[in-house]
Amino acid sequence: MKFEDKPLVLGKKSFKSRLLIGTGKYPDFKVMKRAIEASGADIVTVAVRRVNLSKKGESLLDYIDTKRVTILPNTAGCFTKKEAVRTALLAREAGLSNMVKLEVIGDQKTLMPDTEGLLSATKELVREGFIVLPYTNDDVVMAKKLEDAGAASIMPLAAPIGSGQGILNKLNIQLILEAVRIPVIVDAGVGTASDAAVAMELGVSGILMNTGIALAKEPIRMAYAMRLAVISGRLAYLSGRMPKKIYASASSPQENIIHLRPVESRVR
Repeated sequence: MKFEDKPLVLGKKSFKSRLLIGTGKYPDFKVMKRAIEASGADIVTVAVRRVNLSKKGESLLDYIDTKRVTILPNTAGCFTKKEAVRTALLAREAGLSNMVKLEVIGDQKTLMPDTEGLLSATKELVREGFIVLPYTNDDVVMAKKLEDAGAASIMPLAAPIGSGQGILNKLNIQLILEAVRIPVIVDAGVGTASDAAVAMELGVSGILMNTGIALAKEPIRMAYAMRLAVISGRLAYLSGRMPKKIYASASSPQENIIHLRPVESRVR
């Protein structure tokens, strides 16, 4: 049985899968390749500063079917606007994509974003013709500013990068969903399938994850689990859940119930 759904639209590009996955932390490239296939993801992120862009030697790009998936370069490891913009330009010049997951990190320990630098970098890259997907905190005010700056999506963190804690503040994600008109993609902190399902049930447009899959004991199996969780969470959101109640409510209707009389014993 199939259920119709709108595609995920980023800029002018459409994608069937609402699961985006990363390419870091896997035991090796072969496991990464199989996990990507199991996930069904249409978009795969690649840290530009950690990939071999030269034509010499082995590269993780050799293990990605670029005919089937879209490469999403990201500016992971950049701590200034200047670094992030330069990295995005380098990725485009290398032929990766004009779509970029923009990261400007503000703190080495927590890897929380520098939202001031992020906003400025977003504006510059939009002027340069990029489809910008900024990784930000779960701040509704910053989300609105990034949308006004021309971002194609808002990517709020669920929890600190690589923490696997799931969504720490569902209310903030809901406020962002109400405040912006562009897709909201939860990024960072998803640790297992139930985290992914919860995020999708809130109504987000997609989820980007890496560590939750790559550091699982069985990454390929976990990639498939995340695929199913995103699909089921999306279906649950579109279905509209029943309202929560304080008191019990019988599963069988109480109206028109036939009350049976006890059978009299025939034993005398």
